[in-house]
Amino acid sequence: MTILSIDPGYERVGIAILEKTSNGSGGEELIYSDCFKTSKELSFIERLELVGQEVERVIEKYKPEGFAIEKLFFNTNQKTATNVSEVRGALIYIALKNKLKVFEYTPLQIKVAVAGDGHGDKQQVVAMVKNLIKIEKEIKYDDEYDAIAVGLTCSASERF
Repeated sequence: MTILSIDPGYERVGIAILEKTSNGSGGEELIYSDCFKTSKELSFIERLELVGQEVERVIEKYKPEGFAIEKLFFNTNQKTATNVSEVRGALIYIALKNKLKVFEYTPLQIKVAVAGDGHGDKQQVVAMVKNLIKIEKEIKYDDEYDAIAVGLTCSASERF
């Protein structure tokens, strides 16, 4: 099964495509990953449109069957949380419109699945992602690692 996994945002969006390998090893292959960025100079609506267009482009190119997205962790910045919630809603709609099966995971579920510890920090998650899947490029932003971690969580948690 091919999984499109997302670390949602509107300034930076982590995007990954993982393929559950069929060679009997039970592992995953990273097909594509990126941190899609939008300009602070744009309005939120313009940024939302660009994020939606990018996710639709990835769906069209890679034809995933599953869509995994991180559930929102509410922080102290209410405006940011509201905007990220709107991005999540738009992306889930796009996934459903494209007939993808949707899976949602909390940050705690992702940390437990990837690092084995729900209280691990970002560096621990990044280190475990690097150990769990072959990455053939340098990754600059944590959002991209987070998207890969969401996909690994989906692959480990769901029966396909």
